[in-house]
Amino acid sequence: MPPEALETPDPTEHSERLNERSVALMAAVKLGNHGAFTELVQMHQQSVVGTAMRLLGNIEDAHDVAQQVFVRIWKSAVRYEPTAKFTTWMFTILRNLAFNEYRRRGRHPLQSLDADEEEFGHQLTDHATVSPDAAVEHQELEGLVEEAIAALPENQRLALSLRHQEGMAYEEIAEVLQMSLSAVKRLIFRARQELKDRLKHHFSVKD
Repeated sequence: MPPEALETPDPTEHSERLNERSVALMAAVKLGNHGAFTELVQMHQQSVVGTAMRLLGNIEDAHDVAQQVFVRIWKSAVRYEPTAKFTTWMFTILRNLAFNEYRRRGRHPLQSLDADEEEFGHQLTDHATVSPDAAVEHQELEGLVEEAIAALPENQRLALSLRHQEGMAYEEIAEVLQMSLSAVKRLIFRARQELKDRLKHHFSVKD
């Protein structure tokens, strides 16, 4: 096996390639290229829906907001300039739409992780390989984590999602949230601490 086959992919390099492709596609979309827009949606749809889901807690609301995001991208393409990473611009649109929806409805119903897994094809646990009791316990813990995250302020939820699920740098998150870099770091620290405090009794080691 050649040595390069054992190398770990560089997430920064992947992010840069993704951005280059997205910017190229937006240049084509700017000229009214529907095929380029379709490819752009396919590239980013899962990230947009997943982030919206973690913000709104409801898969139907997440799909509605995601559709609005891409409609906004299509309509704004003629004015688009790559002054920032494409994903930074895209998630800024998502932030505005999701926060407006969150405040308009004044609620954030929880969606079970089972439904979320079915929607995106992610399987967190192979229940066929664990005992029924362990599977139930795992699902209960997932529910506790989900509820703890849903209880966080929306800024904290979005910051955590962008950092941990999307792998965005603190600087990019600061642009999306329109906050200083130090403020974003404090925001994420407080969010992690809040989750730790809420879940410490459930994850404490038993004698």
